[in-house]
Amino acid sequence: MDYLRNLGSAAVSSLVQKSGLTLPFSLGSKVASYEGNSIWTLYEGTKRDDGSQISVFEFDASQPGKRTYLPLAKNALRKLRTVRHPDILKFLDAVETDTTVYIMTERVRPLAPAIQERASKSAQEKEDWLLWGIHRISIALAFINENCASTHGNVRVDSVFISPSGEWKLGGFEVLSSPKDEAAVLYSMGSVLPDASTYASPEIKKGGWSTLKEHSTGAADSYALGLLIHFAFNPSHPLPPTAQPPHPPPAASSRGSIPQAVFPSYKRLLNPNPKSRLSSKHFLEFGTAETAGDGSGFFASNRLVKVCAGLDGFNIASEAEKTSLLRVLKESAASLPPEFASYRVLPSLASALEFGGASAASILPLVLQLGKNVPPQEYSSVIMVHLIKLYASPDRGTRMALLDHLQDYSDKLDKKTVVEKIWPNLQTGFNDVVPVIREATVRSIILISDKFNERIINNDLLRYLAKMQADPEASIRTNTCILLGRLGPSLGYNTKRKVLVPAFTRALKDSFVHCRVAGLMALMATIECFDIDEVATRVIPNMSFALLDKEKLVRDQAFKAMQLFVKKLEDHAATMVSPHTVELY
Repeated sequence: MDYLRNLGSAAVSSLVQKSGLTLPFSLGSKVASYEGNSIWTLYEGTKRDDGSQISVFEFDASQPGKRTYLPLAKNALRKLRTVRHPDILKFLDAVETDTTVYIMTERVRPLAPAIQERASKSAQEKEDWLLWGIHRISIALAFINENCASTHGNVRVDSVFISPSGEWKLGGFEVLSSPKDEAAVLYSMGSVLPDASTYASPEIKKGGWSTLKEHSTGAADSYALGLLIHFAFNPSHPLPPTAQPPHPPPAASSRGSIPQAVFPSYKRLLNPNPKSRLSSKHFLEFGTAETAGDGSGFFASNRLVKVCAGLDGFNIASEAEKTSLLRVLKESAASLPPEFASYRVLPSLASALEFGGASAASILPLVLQLGKNVPPQEYSSVIMVHLIKLYASPDRGTRMALLDHLQDYSDKLDKKTVVEKIWPNLQTGFNDVVPVIREATVRSIILISDKFNERIINNDLLRYLAKMQADPEASIRTNTCILLGRLGPSLGYNTKRKVLVPAFTRALKDSFVHCRVAGLMALMATIECFDIDEVATRVIPNMSFALLDKEKLVRDQAFKAMQLFVKKLEDHAATMVSPHTVELY
């Protein structure tokens, strides 16, 4: 194998060894559904440096019949490096030799099998997803044709890929060229592409690929976009008659599953006259405009398009607009494509959480709801990283939402995160001037107390709880006592002896009846925390006065507690053996 001429970035460490090239990625399984559909072999892969999932496009000119395609592979690499857009296949890195090209991209899969997988979905769900995909490809083509002043030249189903979020990404840059480029391969090698004539526009079939220089940069791509729409909605149908001379316009009977609103624009994309053909840009504008006449607005009314638009502008939207979008998401969460919800909607909402504001309290429950479908190994990077940052937020609505829903994600927190990132911010809630925040803070402790270190649970936390026992709010005093009862067994031996009896005795003297009951129940719950001598000399004497409490609810509970502790003493006394036995004569 030839020595490297080009490494994709300075960060890539590639070595040439006796066995050949050591690549910056590990190749996984070959994507069988893509085999033979282009000049590339597609693999699932893993980056060596961080273990992230990627896709690898491999071209090997040493394989039989591949040498002819080498200029196309090199052009694809060159263009993919420089043409960057959210709707274009994301280039990560590359390794190139004189005969081999490896292109690393974001993890994707081919479009064709993804369309087949949705055959079982409802007609509306399929239409929503397909139109959303066509919308993204239209945006990518408009960018290439208008902003880059170039022709893609290879728009077909095998040039479109699906990201983990279900978004369509345009690839297939083998012949992407600008008329100003003297080395443009489109005009000299367009016909070399596999099945080039099948997808070629009428002017190409008539005058060859060089004739494209005489027309707008988007003419051929617009025609190919029309064929892509046909395949997306009618994958089992042959290409429409308009793809062959004399290129008759599509008949209404050939519409198949193409939406009625899209069909007029679809026919204009397939116009055999390039000067009259609808461009990708105008197709996009017509589909986005809601008042451009009959058939317009088919993109604007698409549910997924609207959700994406709302998410993209979420941080600058008004509170009313945010509320409207969140309501739509909440109502349609169950019917959204799972990958779209998990990898498109969820990261955007989680990121928006960091800005706080009035909408944060509404976003958080939705984030946790959508997060139920996220794989455990990805939960931390997709959701937890954003939630943890929120604990530093001064916004009370956000903090309250975090505490209210802590039970939904507390099991995803590790000890290091709780000690170093959660607790330093959580403890400020004990001193908050708003009672509901203080109470929610107290309630939250039991959910993460098993992740506290010894210093926090035996020192810092107990100081705060001592203060909470004197809180003006009766419910906070009551919940603090309940919390101490639950924490009791996890406290250190000396801490138990020092803290528990005084804390529960204090609760028994509280003016709030339910706090007194909580004190008795906490004593019962922690009975195993007390030595037998402590039961006789401290516990029973300090709770005996509750037997005559003015409230029957407290008296009843006090007698139950007394019976429990007396039984403990009786059981122990029965095991005692006196050293001196008096004999009777």
